[in-house]
Amino acid sequence: MKKLVAFFQSAAFRTAFLAIAFVAAIWAVAENWSQVYESLRSFPVWLSLVGLLLSLLYVYLTILSWRVVLNDVGQHVERRVARRVFFSSQVAKYLPGGMWNFVAAAEIGTDYAISRRRSVSALVVSIVISIMTGMLWAGFSVLLGPSAELASYRWVGVAIPIVLVLLMPPILNRIVNWSLRILRRDPLEDQMSWKGTAAASIYAAASWTVVGFQLWLMLVYTGLPQTLSTFLLATGGYALGWTAGFLVFFVPAGAGVREVALGAVLSTAVQPGVVVVVVLLARLFTTIADIGLGLTASVAMRREHKTSSQDSDDKQSDHDKGESSLN
Repeated sequence: MKKLVAFFQSAAFRTAFLAIAFVAAIWAVAENWSQVYESLRSFPVWLSLVGLLLSLLYVYLTILSWRVVLNDVGQHVERRVARRVFFSSQVAKYLPGGMWNFVAAAEIGTDYAISRRRSVSALVVSIVISIMTGMLWAGFSVLLGPSAELASYRWVGVAIPIVLVLLMPPILNRIVNWSLRILRRDPLEDQMSWKGTAAASIYAAASWTVVGFQLWLMLVYTGLPQTLSTFLLATGGYALGWTAGFLVFFVPAGAGVREVALGAVLSTAVQPGVVVVVVLLARLFTTIADIGLGLTASVAMRREHKTSSQDSDDKQSDHDKGESSLN
């Protein structure tokens, strides 16, 4: 088992997997080129801009959920600090390995007096909550979405009552501590409260709503009916794809896995060429949002550190001058 895990975590395997995913994406575009071309032609420029803005809002809502968790398991953290730590650390998830965002969050957090234990714990809790709220959306999409097309996914509807129970703090805290034990980390310093869990879940559910709306807009412009059931299909499908991509932890940011899972759900109601276009654009918008916000936060941190260092040097210089004058 250890050898198998080591193989999945090896640089050679990850590189090969990404290469295969890239080739598969090119093949999918070429195979369905006529539909891809027609779908792209139907997209106005404003739709791409709206898609990017919705991705930015999606990522921002995820930080709000994470910050609620961070504050619930420790002392209060300012919004500015939370943005610096979260946005800059999320860029690391695109590195081979799938877990570098945990490392980045832990290390960056120490610059703001946030312990590594707390950073990792908060990230684990927020991811668990994201997965559970995503499964809620997936369950509703199956129960209320296009019934004929989603018949084979009816089992997902069972997740609704189960997830609602798992989100109860007494159970959620046990799940998180179990996950931390697997990661060989210490348990939560402070347990999640009912209020904190509810607030983090609301933000997480809102993030799925936003990104689902983004996907739904693109699908509508390619011919999908403007109905609640198709909106639920888009939102639930994205949530399932994201969860699948996260669970395959050895792939950077779930590349390839997320798209296949999302495409499988959308293919129940949309033509293959349309699926290829919207899935790839959804990934592109989210990647731009992650990297853009991450670079912005990193630049802001560098400026803060430079200013802090300069102020420290100025104070030391004034102190030295004061002592010199006394002498």
